[in-house]
This record gives sequence, C-alpha cells and structure tokens, in this order.
Amino acid sequence: MTRIAPLDPPARLLMGPGPISAYPSVLRAMSSPLVGQYDPFMTSAMGEVQALYREVWATSNDATLLVDGTSRAGIEAAIVSLVRPGDRVLVPVFGRFGHLLAEIAERALAEVHTIEVEWGQVVPVSLIEEAIVRVKPTLLALVQGDTSTTMNQPLDEIGALCATHGVLFYSDATASLGGNAFEADAWGLDAATAGLQKCLGGPSGSSPITLSDRAVEVIRSRRRVEAGIREESDESASDFIRTNYFDLGMILDYWGPRRLNHHTEATSMLYAARECAAVLLNEGRTAVIERHRVAGAAMLAGVQGLGLEVFGDVAHKMNNVVAVVIPDGVPGDAARQAMLDDFGIEIGTSFGPLHGRVWRIGTMGYNARRDTVLTTLAALESVLRRFGASVPAGGGVEAAADVFRGAAA
Repeated sequence: MTRIAPLDPPARLLMGPGPISAYPSVLRAMSSPLVGQYDPFMTSAMGEVQALYREVWATSNDATLLVDGTSRAGIEAAIVSLVRPGDRVLVPVFGRFGHLLAEIAERALAEVHTIEVEWGQVVPVSLIEEAIVRVKPTLLALVQGDTSTTMNQPLDEIGALCATHGVLFYSDATASLGGNAFEADAWGLDAATAGLQKCLGGPSGSSPITLSDRAVEVIRSRRRVEAGIREESDESASDFIRTNYFDLGMILDYWGPRRLNHHTEATSMLYAARECAAVLLNEGRTAVIERHRVAGAAMLAGVQGLGLEVFGDVAHKMNNVVAVVIPDGVPGDAARQAMLDDFGIEIGTSFGPLHGRVWRIGTMGYNARRDTVLTTLAALESVLRRFGASVPAGGGVEAAADVFRGAAA
C-alpha cells in the first residue's frame, strides 16, 4: 500500500488582497478539541462570539452571529433572506464585487437596478440619492471596500438617506472590516456581513453578520421551520425564504435561546472567529485600524518610492490594499510568479478591465506590520530589476521606513 505523505504546505508570506497569513493564535485556537454542538461549552462560546462581534461591528444588535461558510455565504444569506421575489434592489457598482451583489440579488428573483461609476472611483452620495428616489428600492446593497479596485466607499451618510426613504441598507464589509472604520449603528446599517480572511486575520470559512431589529422583522415575517423539527405553534409564511441553508430565520433560531437545530456549527471556525475578534479587541479596535492605516500608507509610499504608478483615487483607497500599475515591459504574471518562487511572497492580480494592468498588494491582519511591508518592497525591487524596470535603489524600502518612523514618532 502506498503511504500518503503528510500535508506540508509551503511557507508563504501572503501579501495579496486576501486570503492573508492568519494570526498564529487563530491557528492555535483552531486546533482546540471539538465538543458537541449543544455542549454547555459550545453554546457558551457561541454566546461569547456574539458579544465579541457586537464590539467588532460597533453595534448593539442582538442578531449578531456567524454564518458558516465563506464571506459569500454571509452575502447570500443576507440578500436571499431580506429580499422577496419581485422586490426592487439597488446596487451601486464600482468594482467586481458590486456586480456580485447584483448577481446574488438577481438569483433571489429581485428586480435589480444598478448604477455604475468607473473602476477606481467611489459612488457619490448624490448619485445614490437620485437613484433611490427614482428606483424606490426595498434594499440598497453596497460594498464598502472592493478589493478589485482597492476603493473604500464612504457609508456614513447613506444610512440616514435610506431611513428617510424607507429603504433597508446592507453592506458587504468582507475586505474592510477590522482594518477600516465601520460603525454599524452610527451609520444606520440594517445588515452587514464580512469574512475572516482579510483584516480580521483568520482563514476563510466563517462569515460574521449583524442585523438590525428592522432587518430581523423582515426575516421573521418570512419564517418557515422545516418539517421534522417544526412545532404546532410555528407559523409558516407563504413567501418563506427560498433557501434552507442560508435561511437567516432558522439560523437565528439556532443561535438564539431556542437552539432549534439547523445545521452542525463549524466548531473549529467558531474558535477561529472568536480568536480573530479577541485579537482585535485586545489590541483595541481603533489601534488595529490605525495599524492598518500606517502599514497601508507605508506600502503606498514604498511603491511610489520605486517610481510605480498607483491605480485609482488614492483619497478613497482602503487602508489595507493598494493597486499598482504594472510598468510597461514587465510581464505581470511572470513577475508575480518570481515573487512567489524566489521570495515566497504572494501578491495579487485583478479582475475584468484591470486584469493584467495592476498588481494588488495587501497589508492586512497579521501582515499589517513593518517587517512584512519592507520585505515585500525589497523583493519587488529585485524582481522589477530582473525584468528590466529602472527603479531607484532602495527607494521603496526607504520611503516605507520613513512612514513607519513618522508614525512611531
């Protein structure tokens, strides 16, 4: 019988747009022993995770929990549970992931309306307001940080706008939560979802979600409990949520006092999510966002110090990722492969109209650090020279180091 070799992933420094290198304590937490899904330790841990993520989201929402699955699972659960067939959904699009929200809403049989701006920009609030008045949507679905373009959409004025017009406000914060300001209550969010694999510093596979009372009311009005666990007092709505796994009504019952069985909670991912929140809150939410800001500013200064052009409106760039225009004559994919092969460093390409035009370099979670930024810039300089680009010797490292020195001072 052939012996199967042990799993032995290569050592990598993940400096792309995500996933990233997880915090070591998160990996340790994931190796903790499993317990049964109704073990008192398990239900206590679920309650603790809910409390921790209320602080992460800056919310008092009782309905704050995890959806088991990647960040897209959270997006789909939110949209499919909040949107009835035929409802109008408005999606402002400024990158690939706005198109994803529209795609999921369309699959939920919504009447989808989009407004688009050029990639590399954000959507003006005035344009969103005009579209809300014109479309009269049930739901506004808006990405906060779109890693395809690295842009960070301002959200602070939009919740009040939605409230004025009676529109539910949902945001996908997959790429931004933990590394950029996010104030769920202060900004008037009705629903928001994220993932662990970006600024929160964990693996992909769990999606934190928070829901306002207004959102929960909509979800409860579409409630249906599956046969086999349904009780006589459980009413079943005629327009029930048309998914089982992503039915937030049943997931809320699973996480709530009733503990109504829906699925078996992903125990190791629950541990990971708990540790991601613990790392952030122990360091301090504001301090972690500032760490991402400084690391991102250093990487930005570093690539500019190498004479490279940065894509998009830098004034609205996310803290945690920068898009670098690939210099003329440099083969983008071959240079990325050289970074990986020779230095063990992964940087990203992009999608759609930006594919082959930019590299995306991330500084997030555990990798939002001085040493990772400087190491990546030194490797990038070496690779650029190899492919014939003329770059200032040490220009990237010195420019980034100046930012770190200034922040320390």
